[in-house]
Amino acid sequence: MSSRDSTARPHGFGTFQGVFTPSILTIIGVVMYLRFGWVLGNLGLGATLLLVTASSAITFLTGLSVSALATNREVGGGGAYYMVSRAFGAEVGAAVGIPLYLSQAIAIAFYVAGFTEAFLGSVPAAANWDPRLVGTVVLLSLAALSLFSANLALKAQYVIMAAIVASLVSFFLGTAPAPDVLGNPLSTVAKKDFWTVLAVFFPAVTGILSGVGMSGDLADPGRAIPRGTLGAVLTGWVIYMAVPIAFQHFAGGSAALIEDPMLFAKCARWAGAVTVGVWAACLSSALGSLLAAPRVVQAVARDRLLPEAFGRGYGPSDEPRLATTFTLLLATACIWAGGVDLLAPVLTMINLIVYALLNLSAGFEELVGSPSWRPRFRVPAPLSLLGFAGCATVMLLISASATIVAVAVVATLHWILMRRRLNARWGDIRRGFRLWTVQRSLRALADSADDGRNWQPDLLVLAGTPSRRPRLVRLAGAIARDHGLVTVAAVIPAENWTAARADSMRQAIRAYLDREGLHAFAYVHPGGTPSPWTGMREMVRTYGFGPVAPNTILLGFTSDPAAQPELAALVQLAAQMRRNVVLVAGAGAGDEEDNVPSPPAAATPAEPATSTAPPPLAPPPRPFRIDLWWRGKGPNAPFLLALAWLVQHARRHEATCLRLCHVLEPGESSSAVAATLRAFLAQIRVDGEVNPVAPAGRSPMQAIRDESADAFLVIMGLRAPLPDEAPAAYGAYLDACRASATGLPLTAFALAAESLDFRGIFA
Repeated sequence: MSSRDSTARPHGFGTFQGVFTPSILTIIGVVMYLRFGWVLGNLGLGATLLLVTASSAITFLTGLSVSALATNREVGGGGAYYMVSRAFGAEVGAAVGIPLYLSQAIAIAFYVAGFTEAFLGSVPAAANWDPRLVGTVVLLSLAALSLFSANLALKAQYVIMAAIVASLVSFFLGTAPAPDVLGNPLSTVAKKDFWTVLAVFFPAVTGILSGVGMSGDLADPGRAIPRGTLGAVLTGWVIYMAVPIAFQHFAGGSAALIEDPMLFAKCARWAGAVTVGVWAACLSSALGSLLAAPRVVQAVARDRLLPEAFGRGYGPSDEPRLATTFTLLLATACIWAGGVDLLAPVLTMINLIVYALLNLSAGFEELVGSPSWRPRFRVPAPLSLLGFAGCATVMLLISASATIVAVAVVATLHWILMRRRLNARWGDIRRGFRLWTVQRSLRALADSADDGRNWQPDLLVLAGTPSRRPRLVRLAGAIARDHGLVTVAAVIPAENWTAARADSMRQAIRAYLDREGLHAFAYVHPGGTPSPWTGMREMVRTYGFGPVAPNTILLGFTSDPAAQPELAALVQLAAQMRRNVVLVAGAGAGDEEDNVPSPPAAATPAEPATSTAPPPLAPPPRPFRIDLWWRGKGPNAPFLLALAWLVQHARRHEATCLRLCHVLEPGESSSAVAATLRAFLAQIRVDGEVNPVAPAGRSPMQAIRDESADAFLVIMGLRAPLPDEAPAAYGAYLDACRASATGLPLTAFALAAESLDFRGIFA
């Protein structure tokens, strides 16, 4: 069951009733009546006007972003939650929707606490009443109104608005109170800093979420939300700029600004009108949040991110009664936990997080510019991103520790939901933003020159069915070590190729890679006529996109004499195209080395987890050892060293050590060569051992076999094909390399063919 269908609008509220009224009545509330004098007394007039303008600017930018989001698509119930979840996905939406709900539930307690403070300060007979009991009674009364009729609750706000207008008129027509009311000079009172005051003041400008929260009950959210939201923000800013100027005229320099929360009423022409306005504003703000908060829970539940019982609606108006009851209990607990000054900073942090993500949503959508982004109310991306930056900056300046805690809570919720592997039933911006990032990165890469210093492996692994060559695939993962790119590729002969067969084979490769924990792409190439080798050569020629093309081809040897020229032709082609080549002996299961895939087996569905492949490479009691046989000459040398270093530092091979081996030539001293090799490793900042080996009557290859029989991986150089060398001749050389590796562990013969200097890696 998804969010309530947009065509089934039970109320059909318009701009004024559904958005402007709840928004402006939430803005004109507790802070203005009970804390504006405190703000002015702590900061002074200039800083107060700056505070009002900065806070309203953040809200205005957020209002612009909300308007763009609301006019791009139908907005379902849940308001800000709906917008964020449809932009960033279910996990982010729920991670924000839950704090958004909590902020609105806390806001109910905040406004009820404000009403209680004003009531007890205005009615002498009630001065000694328990504010928690009074707040609970008020909350239950508001709940009764909202629980059974949102329509009646919204209509009641017209009366409340009239009372607020009357209170403002009374205030602006007021005069300075008597000297005994003003008390001591302001200079005698300790003052708070700007950011502490901002934390208390900011909830005064967060009322736009109350109107947005009614989105599921609006006749035309795309029209009502922009007009009502921006109108409320601008109206609130005008009032908030005028109030401190009047306060300064009435009571400037008086300690009562800070000490007397009821000074607003004492400055008014008719104190009773202000008293009624304070009560009305607090109650209307509480009522607006009480209407919006349960609808957030209802929307989240209907997206199957909370228990479905919370998504149930009752009556023809689809009232979220269970969600409202739960919200009532939570707000009651907050009333008993603390007052206005305790709840305000909590509200500020949560609202700033929600504001930041709303701005980020609209900014990303505008940046990506996908065809689905067609808002009737267009906002330049820099404005939305400026709103995001403003929210983040204010959070950090108010309290860096509280910001870290707030972000950690949202991140934890997101992590928990990610582990649940939610499958959203709607598209979101994440894929579009990734594509946008890739597009710009590819363009930048295309304009930059290759250099050895920034080289990373981009491997095309010609593995066919990967379970037949597990060591080849695992070696690719060790070389890439989550920093490079890996593509595991296979060929289906053209005469056997169908889209279904290719999909099945791709799924089989992906399933195997997932079981191995290897982050790699799966690619199935149609071709291979008259043999799969043709298809592999086509892949070497064509696979890749723009500047991102494989720089290294990784494959196994073949033991089939008839296929030796085909393998040679493939290596020759790779070298001509300046692709590095790594040929691996012992890459398959047991003695399986044949590189040619078996189409019928490879095209079957995903292989079972109980594969006959050998177990994953895991550290034995002693460390793995990589033996790199080194002559230190030619372009191959730094490439071989780069491969060895990458495998040595792969995550799953943290216990691997590197040994730089050298077969001594006539006249070379073992101690001198060892000293040279140690100095070389120290110079290039590579940890490793050295092992100069005297042939002692053995052939160089026999000495290598004797010394490296117990290694984990052996790396040696592969000579480049000569310019006019026939495939048969080069194939004979490759077969000799394969035969020489008999008796050795996994052995990689590497050829550096890229047109860059690999020495830059070790500069």
